[in-house]
Amino acid sequence: MKIGLIDVDGHNFPNLALMKIAGWHKQQGDMTEWAFAFNEYDRIYKSKVFTFTPDDLTAYQCPDIRKGGTGYDIKSRLPDEIDRWRRPDYSLYPQHPFSIQFYSRGCIRHCPFCLVYDKEGRIYPVEPMELNPNGQWIEVLDNNFFANPEWREAVDHLRKCNQPVKFHGVDVRIMDEEQAYALNSLRLKNGVHIAWDLPQIDLTDRLEAMTKYIKAYKIVCYVLVGFNSTREQDLFRLRTLKRLGIYPFVQAFRDYENQRKPSQYEKDIARWANRAWLFKAMDFLDFEPRKGFKCAEYFER
Repeated sequence: MKIGLIDVDGHNFPNLALMKIAGWHKQQGDMTEWAFAFNEYDRIYKSKVFTFTPDDLTAYQCPDIRKGGTGYDIKSRLPDEIDRWRRPDYSLYPQHPFSIQFYSRGCIRHCPFCLVYDKEGRIYPVEPMELNPNGQWIEVLDNNFFANPEWREAVDHLRKCNQPVKFHGVDVRIMDEEQAYALNSLRLKNGVHIAWDLPQIDLTDRLEAMTKYIKAYKIVCYVLVGFNSTREQDLFRLRTLKRLGIYPFVQAFRDYENQRKPSQYEKDIARWANRAWLFKAMDFLDFEPRKGFKCAEYFER
């Protein structure tokens, strides 16, 4: 078969589903490539992660076009034989010299702003995949790494891989001293990603404890705005992170139906916080994103 692949979101980050599809089909003796409108295919796979990404409306010459990914349908799933495939085809993304790794899927939490629990269910361990033969580091994409009951085995596996590691999902609310020590025992690449999404929970003590084991500049903290938080609560979280020397990454809430758009305030606070030099140089109240407008005005209304 001749298989065409379409990464609807673009190629800014490798699409694991498409890499598994390509690897599995190559094992069956099929030919796979990025789909072109003027080529004929036996089957095309279109993958879309985000609902806000515009669809690819190109007319392809193919009788069997299959759409998948959360951007199309939160309940969509890969066929079992492809989902279990452990040799992703990294040749699709030569511009990304790293490996993608999961040691668990799902999450212990059911946060109202997050789709993970609805899509993947409660957390469960999974078998790690083969590494990118040209990979220089490992991106661990577990949603909640230390909620995995087999996290110790995962850390041992990472040590044996002997490559720098970047964690995308560490829950500081449950992390204990042993786990913090385990993180610090690995070679970290661009830090550990945590989140402070719920302003009703003060994580100051947990963050201070974390920085005793992991240098603050190696920590990146996602901060959700626009979902049940006041501007004062947003500023408290960001000022706390600044005091501790932790870099934030502000994300404005986007609903699954893509009906909500980020406000100007949310765009401005993200622009300030997500640029390290701006974040370090001034307080948000002193930031002037546009001529004649200082962000202190947001708190005078």
